[in-house]
Amino acid sequence: MYRFPTPSAAGLGQGPHWRKFSSTTLHVTGIALVAVSVGLLACTLLEVLTTGRDTAALALSTLLAGTAGAVLWYLTRPGTVGKRQIFATVAWTWVLTTGVGAVPYVLAGTFATGGAGFVEQVVNSVFESASGFSCTGSTVMADFDNAGRGLMMYRQLTQWYGGMGVVVLAVSVLPFLGVGGLDLISAEAPGPNSDRLTPRVSETARRLWIVYAGFTALAAVALFAADGFSSVYDAVAHAFTVASTGGFSVYPDSIGHYGSVAVETVVIVFMILGGASFTLHWRAVATRRLPHCHNSEFRAYLLLLGLCSAAVAALLWATGGLSPGSSLRAGVFNAVSLGTSTGFGNASGPGSAGDYVAWVAGAQLVLLLLMVVGGCTGSTAGGIKVMRMQVLAVVMVRSLRQAQAPRAVIPVRFGRDLITEGVVSQVAGFFLLHFLLVIGGLLVVTALGGELETSLGAVVSALGNMGPALGEAGPTANYADAFSQPARLSLALLMIIGRLEILPILLAVVPHVYRARALTRVLRR
Repeated sequence: MYRFPTPSAAGLGQGPHWRKFSSTTLHVTGIALVAVSVGLLACTLLEVLTTGRDTAALALSTLLAGTAGAVLWYLTRPGTVGKRQIFATVAWTWVLTTGVGAVPYVLAGTFATGGAGFVEQVVNSVFESASGFSCTGSTVMADFDNAGRGLMMYRQLTQWYGGMGVVVLAVSVLPFLGVGGLDLISAEAPGPNSDRLTPRVSETARRLWIVYAGFTALAAVALFAADGFSSVYDAVAHAFTVASTGGFSVYPDSIGHYGSVAVETVVIVFMILGGASFTLHWRAVATRRLPHCHNSEFRAYLLLLGLCSAAVAALLWATGGLSPGSSLRAGVFNAVSLGTSTGFGNASGPGSAGDYVAWVAGAQLVLLLLMVVGGCTGSTAGGIKVMRMQVLAVVMVRSLRQAQAPRAVIPVRFGRDLITEGVVSQVAGFFLLHFLLVIGGLLVVTALGGELETSLGAVVSALGNMGPALGEAGPTANYADAFSQPARLSLALLMIIGRLEILPILLAVVPHVYRARALTRVLRR
């Protein structure tokens, strides 16, 4: 906020004094929007050099996002970083970034096909933006040829920003936040906790982004080298979304567009790595060892993916009428894709081997289980997380043992570490909130016209940031055909809630609910 120049104590030689507005939320949002504008600028240049049809929309979006971000960044400063401010900062940064992220689609008329009105275009743009930044991968885009290459690359880039997190990116340039910065990372990062890699929180955030960028570059090189990828554009576009376990593709058939076993194999490897903790990846690079082998969650994660892949492949071969090779290829790819919350598909069209909507019910049930669980804590994956499932399983075993020996004191162990009762309570609370949100979301979406099976799959997919769901929202379908406009907005909100692991959004809303109740009491008097 600008304050008019006032005489200093000396009265001479002093310029105007700027008083910055104290707001951690607006300050972090400003940095996030500036970062997004840099990506938009790169995509604008790509559009100029290629198709050129969406140049004006991307250029104007770059100007709007960059100006808004710079103004917020320059005119504000971080305030007190208490618990309430932490959750409000993370929640509102994501909501505002998602809103600004929808602007390029609106200006370019991406969803203007089929006689869609302006309101429907805005709804679809917000849905696509929320799906991108939350790394969900659900889409309402029907005509992939209508958008230019720059706009399609921006769509891929939204998932790359959302993978590691726009707040983590902001903290990397805020060295003075101290402990509050680690709390901001913890509130945004998937999982029960966040590890501090270095004494300085900003350095921790930078190292996470460095390993993330390196992982993306490695994925791009591996994809370009795979038999089936014919352009750098394709390789980079899919590297952004495989590193972030997002699942957006520049083709309607996703990875099935290439029809290549080599491409699918490379994608499977990087989806598995993307679903693992990036803290482990950094330590592997720093120490030149593999800490993954000694990590209980990572071992359970690989075991879960392996068993579910084998189960799906066996079911497809035994009851699905597919050959052993096709069963293995379709089963492993889709189990890993949904188990890591990536959401890529290898179906070449409706009814093909990779179209799991046409599979037997047993195979679909295994996929639904994977959609609920998700990847590891500290990864770019969504879902409840393997660690929480492990803790829940250990608590269940402890309950059975205590039923046999009521006076026994049985600790909860996670690998070699002891889990405190506080963490156990947090995990139990998270499961309850997740279950209630699934039920509430299902009621809302079905009330807005959704079919039961399709709505259940879509709600679970949105909260777990999975992408494709079941029924009419499968890997070869489109969410615009399956859900009404209000239902799509509800699912977009669930995507952001799921990406932030529920608590930041809910706790950011709670103070406003209390204020509203207090105001209601005053008015009644």
